[in-house]
Amino acid sequence: MNTKKYISFFFIVAAALALFSCDNYLNVEPDNRVTINTPLKVKELLINAYPDANYSLVAEFSADNFFDNTSPNAVGVTYTNLNSYDRLDDDLFAWTDARASNIGASDTPYSLWEAYYQSIASANAALQAIDQIFQKGGVSADDSAKILMPCKGEALILRAYSHFMLVNFFSKAYKDADRSKSDLGVRYVTAPIDEIVTKSVRNSVAEVYDLIAKDIEEGIGLINDDVYDAPKYHFNKSAAHAFAAQFYLFKRDYPKVIEHANVVLGTNPAAVLRNWTTAYSNSDQYAISYINASVPANLLLLPTHSVFFRRFQNYRYGYNEVARRGSIDDNGPTWSSRAPFAQGWMWTTNSLYGSFMAKVKEQFEYTDKVARIGYAHIVRTEYTTDATLLDRAEAYIFMNQTDNAVADLQAWNASHRATTVLTRSLITNYYTPGKAYFSYDFHTGELSPNFVVTTDQKPFVDCVLHFRRLDRVFEGFRWFDIKRYGIELEHVIGPNAVHVKLTYDDDQKAFQIPSDVVGAGVEPNPRVITPPPSDMVPIQLVD
Repeated sequence: MNTKKYISFFFIVAAALALFSCDNYLNVEPDNRVTINTPLKVKELLINAYPDANYSLVAEFSADNFFDNTSPNAVGVTYTNLNSYDRLDDDLFAWTDARASNIGASDTPYSLWEAYYQSIASANAALQAIDQIFQKGGVSADDSAKILMPCKGEALILRAYSHFMLVNFFSKAYKDADRSKSDLGVRYVTAPIDEIVTKSVRNSVAEVYDLIAKDIEEGIGLINDDVYDAPKYHFNKSAAHAFAAQFYLFKRDYPKVIEHANVVLGTNPAAVLRNWTTAYSNSDQYAISYINASVPANLLLLPTHSVFFRRFQNYRYGYNEVARRGSIDDNGPTWSSRAPFAQGWMWTTNSLYGSFMAKVKEQFEYTDKVARIGYAHIVRTEYTTDATLLDRAEAYIFMNQTDNAVADLQAWNASHRATTVLTRSLITNYYTPGKAYFSYDFHTGELSPNFVVTTDQKPFVDCVLHFRRLDRVFEGFRWFDIKRYGIELEHVIGPNAVHVKLTYDDDQKAFQIPSDVVGAGVEPNPRVITPPPSDMVPIQLVD
């Protein structure tokens, strides 16, 4: 790759670069580029600033919710010899780096990298435009208060969120302020890049987390929902606080988790949780209801380009009866057999090969109905009250406010249609060491000596992780918990049952950055290089 042609390290969109002229010596625009010079234009820029990539496939195939249907189950039965939908699926399931041929495709590590840095570029362009508008003066107090300052808050939160997603996919899990200084993070970009660069230095994970916190603290107080025509598609006040709660949970700043979650949940969390009891006649109706912006539980909706749903239609890797053990089709502390909230929400094309939940249904946008071509979309419910409730419960556990944690877990339990009241004793009796599927071996102490899970806290943490796995199944959140707690995984691959293990701090838990970014001079994530066999004989050249 010719690095001189590599514009900025991370695919900064040409549209963002075109927002500002690099040379104003003619005092005129050299083409038809848009100049962002009014409050309304700033607002319009942020409408399209959100990342359109979907990380569900990348995260779910890397976690423990899918099973290789070509491998034998526990009793030696092989379901099928179905092919993979795409060889990317094979790479992800085996924890090998995605091949370069997937560049440009949706649902790939490449698409995530590109989308999040494009979002950052747009956020930075908006922030620069806001500064320039103020510098030129003449901004009315009304425009400043009602548009510009709320837009500044949105841009800062969006920039923080996109860097948060990047560092959690392309770097190792946050350990602590000291140990994370030695882990490669991502470059934190705080201004539009308007020059050609051939090498970019990655910030450490600790530095990225510090900069995310700075953007959150500066931006969150500026958010004003009145600026939005469709607030659920923006970082509105509740969505911003839900993101902040999640971030501080990952950073293990538990008082701040509770502070931000309280803003989202109010004094009566039950009133804002999802209603799982409504019945619909088909999966399309369930899917539409799940992403409905009027549902109080939905805080931030992100339309994405994705064909993830097509993986549920009889392909090699499926959410089959084996994968559903420990998830939807298994016991819980207050239920037996299938998780009660899933009744009506789970559908299948073939129960042996894979089930799906209606929330992952594809919404197809036709660009030519005659030719039947267009774009596949899945709308993500990126932040919800249900998820924020579990974030707060986890924080309460580590604050040793166990009664508060149990109250939140019971609120989730009741809203998800369990009729038995969840109690401390039910939790401690159910989540016991060595219990299959629900009690995990944590390696938090190896990740950081500051990350202590006591014996008393352990069953309650297992309960939170179990509930979150159920609540966010097919949305990728399980992968974050696996990384944060150093949970080790094993995938069984192919008819010969090859066992592949992912250790608690495995290098493969940080996805490799795109090959052309590496080719531009950016330091890649470390990988173990397998030496050639020792018995290889060199080729003898004959003249």
